[in-house]
Amino acid sequence: MASPFLYYVDDRLSLAELTAARLDGHVVELGDAYIPADAVETRALRAGSLAALLGHTLAATHLTAAWVHGALPVPPDRHTVQRAVPKRLSHAPSRRVVYRDLAVDPEDLVLVGGVHVTTRLRTLVDLARVDDDEHARACRLVAADDPDLVSAAIDRLERGALPHKRAAVALLRGIAAAQAAVRTT
Repeated sequence: MASPFLYYVDDRLSLAELTAARLDGHVVELGDAYIPADAVETRALRAGSLAALLGHTLAATHLTAAWVHGALPVPPDRHTVQRAVPKRLSHAPSRRVVYRDLAVDPEDLVLVGGVHVTTRLRTLVDLARVDDDEHARACRLVAADDPDLVSAAIDRLERGALPHKRAAVALLRGIAAAQAAVRTT
């Protein structure tokens, strides 16, 4: 069931009505939806705002999952998604997404706000394996409040054979060292 705090275009209100409500300060944009201006932005609302885009077959991953988990203040320009179902999709997803046609292991998924999202551990592992500044920054933000998560991500990477594993482990070890330095001071 969709949240009563999420307003989608042409669901209960038209784009014109939502735009007017936004201009009047009654609602604010959140992902692909709107929420009341005085509502607390939660993981469930962020995830739920993507329901029309993800449906039941896609899962939010990488930067999109980091945003849903609260590590990033704004959603990415293009959402990163993967299949949440074992069977390949017969239709092409929206142009608004970066789509990876590899099914995410069900153990790596959580249901948040009615949509599939990679777990924080899987999100951290995925972010660490992408070699650019935006993903490295998101990786640090996801790991910021949980040193145990960083250790678990390193263990997971060391157990598997994954592309870009060495660079990911090096990044995560650097994050762990920085966290340890902060705890000892």
